Amino acid sequence: MKIPVWRLVAYALVVVAGLLLAVPSFLSPAMLGQVPSWLPHQAVALGLDLRGGASLTLQADQAALEEAMLDDYRERLEAAAQERDLPAPGIARDGNALLLASGDRVENVDLRGLAEAAMPRFQRSGLGQTEPSFDIAEAPEGQLRLTLREAAIEAARSDAVGRSIEVVRQRVDEAGIAEPSIQQVGGDRIMVQMPGVSDPSALRVLLGSTAKLGFHRVLLDQGTDQSLPDGYERLPAANGEGDYVVERRSALDGEHLSDAQSGFHPQTGQPVVQFRFDTEGALAFGELTQALVGQPFAIVLDGEVLSAPVVQEAILGGSGEITGSFTVDETTTLAALLRAGALPVPLEVIEERTVGADLGQDAISIGLWTGVAGFGLVAAIMIVLYGAWGAVATGALLINLALTIAALTLLGGTLTLPGIAGLVLGMGFAVDANVLINERIREETQRGKRAASAVQAGFDRAYRAILDSNLTTLIATTLLFWLGSGPVRGFAITMGLGILMSLFTAVTVVRAVMDVYLRVRKPKVFEVRPLLPWLARGGVPAFRFMRARYLGLAVSLVLSTASITLFVSPGLNYGVDFRGGTLIEAQLGQTTTLSDVREPLEALGLGEVTLQESGDDRGLLIRVESQPGGEAAQTRAAETVKAAVAEIAPDTVFQRVEVVGPKVSGELALAGILASVAASLAMLVYIWARFDWPFAVGAIATLVLDLTKTIGFFALTGLDFNLTAIAALLTLIGYSVNDKVVVYDRMRENMAMHPLMPLRQIIDLSINQTLGRSLYTSMTALAAMLPMAIWGGAAVQSFAVPMVFGIVIAASSSVFIAAPILLFLGDWRTRRGAVPVPPEGVQHG
Repeated sequence: MKIPVWRLVAYALVVVAGLLLAVPSFLSPAMLGQVPSWLPHQAVALGLDLRGGASLTLQADQAALEEAMLDDYRERLEAAAQERDLPAPGIARDGNALLLASGDRVENVDLRGLAEAAMPRFQRSGLGQTEPSFDIAEAPEGQLRLTLREAAIEAARSDAVGRSIEVVRQRVDEAGIAEPSIQQVGGDRIMVQMPGVSDPSALRVLLGSTAKLGFHRVLLDQGTDQSLPDGYERLPAANGEGDYVVERRSALDGEHLSDAQSGFHPQTGQPVVQFRFDTEGALAFGELTQALVGQPFAIVLDGEVLSAPVVQEAILGGSGEITGSFTVDETTTLAALLRAGALPVPLEVIEERTVGADLGQDAISIGLWTGVAGFGLVAAIMIVLYGAWGAVATGALLINLALTIAALTLLGGTLTLPGIAGLVLGMGFAVDANVLINERIREETQRGKRAASAVQAGFDRAYRAILDSNLTTLIATTLLFWLGSGPVRGFAITMGLGILMSLFTAVTVVRAVMDVYLRVRKPKVFEVRPLLPWLARGGVPAFRFMRARYLGLAVSLVLSTASITLFVSPGLNYGVDFRGGTLIEAQLGQTTTLSDVREPLEALGLGEVTLQESGDDRGLLIRVESQPGGEAAQTRAAETVKAAVAEIAPDTVFQRVEVVGPKVSGELALAGILASVAASLAMLVYIWARFDWPFAVGAIATLVLDLTKTIGFFALTGLDFNLTAIAALLTLIGYSVNDKVVVYDRMRENMAMHPLMPLRQIIDLSINQTLGRSLYTSMTALAAMLPMAIWGGAAVQSFAVPMVFGIVIAASSSVFIAAPILLFLGDWRTRRGAVPVPPEGVQHG
């Protein structure tokens, strides 16, 4: 059946549009400037690991948020009592609840009426309907228990994170960061990516400070904590010298500031922060200072008293200054914080990753050259195997790459170093469809079909296997994107897009080229000739694979048992992604050696500090174990190590810093386990639905054996087991099942064609028929990954090297493990009478 001309034109337009969208990503800025304005100019965005920069993940402090909600309700209750001319009721905190008691002074007060009158409410839906934020319940001794509702906390957290993003954006803008990326991650986190930033220490302070400024009345009689009047609290001085008793509710908030600048005191010359209020704030500030003439008032920032000057006279101009023991840098930072406004909730830095610009350029260079080398090897294999049609498949591969880049650009995706690995591996997977098509057409031609019929039948018979095999890989990729984070998501996106584009280029573009060839040349026989004549197959081989089934299973079980033993001892070399801590990659100066650094770092008292050479003899990887004290302790440890190394070798260049707190590492480890289990279960369900339960059991049992061997490989080699390693495992899950689905599809076809043939013969026949495809696909996948495994460097080592190992394991397990398991299950079903017994004279097994 010929393809309609209009469809050929549509295919051509899609390819041309994709090429035009992809071209800007391969041009330098100077070259791009010469491109006509009516052509696309947008290049694919590069991740921080390719262009250098810093990434900070901030988490909203839920405990502080709940405390603020409880304090707000306390103030509402006190205000409601004051409005009713009643003494303030007794209020005590109990976890995330308040206990409200009348006491002796207000024994006749309607506590429930007071609680309901002061009740804050939240909006639960977009319809404007509100609900009370607290549940009211009776408590012993006539008290009321006011419990904060989970829905109210969730609504407050969502609102606080949303408003925090705007404040963070203003602060980043104040710092002069170009092209920052600020986005919400999950329900309570914000990821800030800042290109070109090599040291985010100042930004960490800038983004993590709440900067809640308030002007409070000061109690002249400081007294003791036990004798503080209602509505007052004791706050420490910022300089550590004493403390102050101030009114809990501020008389004026920093939200009325219109400007803040760093400057110097005209008399003392000390650095100060000069501020100015808006009209409403100026009026309130004037009234406050007029009422406090001769008395002190406290300037409070984030729970600390910066200063408590005595008001000499009313300040009616709406401006003033904040003094303290500041440095010039501190006043600059404080002014920027005040201009940007206060965060509605404290944010804590729980993850930090920094990549130097030089390392990013090296990553681009490595990714480019390993990709070119991989493509060259894949192209050479295809041309040797299929001659001119191998060259067509290579052209389709280039189109596939261009369309993937174009789709990534249109979707606003980011290309990361693992993403480049996904593109490279995708090339090896993409040619699988071409291999299946060419092999099927070759078979149909050998059966004597004419050219057009052979091409049509080849595509028809290959399409189902192509669809099944690619869907299994897409399942693993989708789960990787869903449960992954950061660069691993970048890998999942590029890998998934590459698979989708390969379906288009292999099934439509190559089909269109063949159709044009049939129209123009009108050949009687469609020949797929190899470049080397001796590679032409004279027919289907007749290897008796099932004779070696016991040996194959025995060897596999021994290797898997050994792998489990290695997993227990010595175990996996978990990276900072999973065990938390700090990873620093540095380039030491010319006069510094690893031994010069080892002893000073071990003397820092940070626990286990391991050093490892990376790249050349000047490269150094420093790993510091997770520190007690939560997320902030990891950042302090990283700064301590960097300062110590810089003191030993001032000319050291820090190329990469990764700081992962214990909370994040635990979540990443759980996500990795869930992704692997979910992918395996999804494969089980898919194969069961598409084939039958023995096929599903055989595939999953084989998959488990493949994964145990790969994990044993990690333990044996000592490669970092991190997020990139999880990406490798999930990709291998997809690839392993992909390889088996093609064989299963041929088995299903043969069962329909030869219903009386014994299962053992069907399995051997199917493996022999698909042997060429399995070998060729494994060769192309290996060829694509091998350059990256050898020259890719530490950043992709945990992905590329295990992939090379896993491809070999998956290819062999399809023949020597999955097939024997299927045979055993089939024989068992026959003995149980679940399937018809072959007629007399037909030997089974």
